Amino acid sequence: MTGLEPFGARLRRAMDERGPLCVGIDPHASLLAEWGLGDTVDGLERFSRTVVEAVAGRVAVLKPQSAFFERFGSRGVAVLETTVREAREAGALVVMDAKRGDIGSTMAAYAEAFLHKDAPLFSDALTVSPYLGYGSLSPAVALARESGAGLFVLALTSNPEGGEVQHAVRTDGRTVGATVLGHLALENAGEEPLGSFGAVVGATLGDLSSYDLDMGGPILAPGIGAQGATPADLPAVFGRAVRNVVPNVSRGVLRHGPDVVALRDAAERFADEIRAAVTSA
Repeated sequence: MTGLEPFGARLRRAMDERGPLCVGIDPHASLLAEWGLGDTVDGLERFSRTVVEAVAGRVAVLKPQSAFFERFGSRGVAVLETTVREAREAGALVVMDAKRGDIGSTMAAYAEAFLHKDAPLFSDALTVSPYLGYGSLSPAVALARESGAGLFVLALTSNPEGGEVQHAVRTDGRTVGATVLGHLALENAGEEPLGSFGAVVGATLGDLSSYDLDMGGPILAPGIGAQGATPADLPAVFGRAVRNVVPNVSRGVLRHGPDVVALRDAAERFADEIRAAVTSA
């Protein structure tokens, strides 16, 4: 299988050209209602097409949350396929937020669904969970390398419950989260200008100076906007790794729909604020 240029290289270029903002496509039932849309497949389709029309040609990354499409069954998945294709055609990189995690042939099948170049849901990167052991992700790592795609691995997440696992201390004295970051550093060793294997680290977590976040790959950082973090917080949270951070904003942009111009303006405001915060760090 002939793959694309590595995801890390494509992401670095997109971030440098368009800024690092990632806009989530999260069609909650409440957001559909706010837009005056029904909680239906037709509403889902109109919502997704509008977001793609508004921002896919301007931001580095779009991140559809698979669950909000899957809840409509096969017709919702068909909308997701169209959303991914049209976003990529417009020049955005697509990170599929599906947080898959399993073992053996099942993990391989998840990888085939999202990371094989001929799959209907092929995305530039996929979010995955390492909490069946980092080695369980091997099929996804291998296929991502082969296809030129990437992974974002849950490491230090913004949900309060995450700490009971991610901050747990192993017998070697390292936390589970630090162990995940260490594995990613090995995956990205020698890759320039940016590795393809990133971490998910919440922008709401405050001081993370005890963790080595500079692991050679990108950091997907949810929590900007509705969850309380601001672009100005990024340098303090991510330190010297801030240049590799891809801050995700979902509701902070999406609440301005369904007006295309308002959505675009909101995304551009966040992009400008993030760019200013990162370049001043």
